[in-house]
Amino acid sequence: MSEKKDTTLLAIRNLHAVYQTQEGIVQAVNGIDLEMKRGETLGLVGETGAGKTTTALSIMRLLPERTGKIVSGEIEYNGTQLLKLKAGDMRRIRGKKISMIFQDPMTSLNPVITVGDQISEVLMLHQYGDRSNEKIQMRVEEMMELVGIPARRKNEYPHQFSGGMRQRIVIAIAIACEPELLIADEPTTALDVTIQAQVLEMMAELKKRLQTSMILITHDLGVVAQNCDNVGIIYAGKIIEYGTIEDIFKGQEHHPYTVGLFNSIPDLSIEGRHLNTIPGLMPDPTKLPAHIPHVPNGGYSARNKVQGCQI
Repeated sequence: MSEKKDTTLLAIRNLHAVYQTQEGIVQAVNGIDLEMKRGETLGLVGETGAGKTTTALSIMRLLPERTGKIVSGEIEYNGTQLLKLKAGDMRRIRGKKISMIFQDPMTSLNPVITVGDQISEVLMLHQYGDRSNEKIQMRVEEMMELVGIPARRKNEYPHQFSGGMRQRIVIAIAIACEPELLIADEPTTALDVTIQAQVLEMMAELKKRLQTSMILITHDLGVVAQNCDNVGIIYAGKIIEYGTIEDIFKGQEHHPYTVGLFNSIPDLSIEGRHLNTIPGLMPDPTKLPAHIPHVPNGGYSARNKVQGCQI
């Protein structure tokens, strides 16, 4: 078996995904290529509407049935082509082998079911099969304690928890079966700064303890610098720049959009400096311009310069 097969966990090739709307076809993901290795943390960075969440939902095969569709491409996980699996086979992978922390914990949790039962559901489906099994209850309590919530609160409902604690419950659900790949979709966006730091620290500890690979979706370059091994910059549904943390944060030549993102980071050391913005708006996803470059074979290297690319 080759080294590539031994180390590659996820490979996405020329992925295209669209949404059908009244205004037309939205080209949400427009030819994404990426590859990640076992144990790696990959950061996907871009502004709202860039295609980060759609990429994650495509991996999970959770695009809305009536409006969303994967048009073409390949998603290979651990040697298995996910887009060719039947729905039942995909359900056996989703939640057990690949899990996702969704962006908004309040809408991710069922308001009329206790948090303990919501954690136990994934265990019942993938491991134990019987909700009354004592092993499930022991595992639920273990997961709650692991994410910093007292196990005695397992019979409470989502509205009885703060935003940070709800996010911890969502994380507990995602890691209950110790997945090989964890997709975290902006897991700290709705939290205040103090809770953000706590959640990120907890996720880093869990990743180390469980040896889980992770895709971290965010628009915060500071979070990426602290938690990721490699970074993909997404713009208008394409990865326009790809590299290691050192490539992206210390490289001298970047795609213009990456330069704009870095220039938007606040710098408190410069007195009187105003926050920089990137002029204009992202292209209309129903009418994407032709000049946004496609990035083949794993992404554009931050060591190379894009010639003639405009934003």
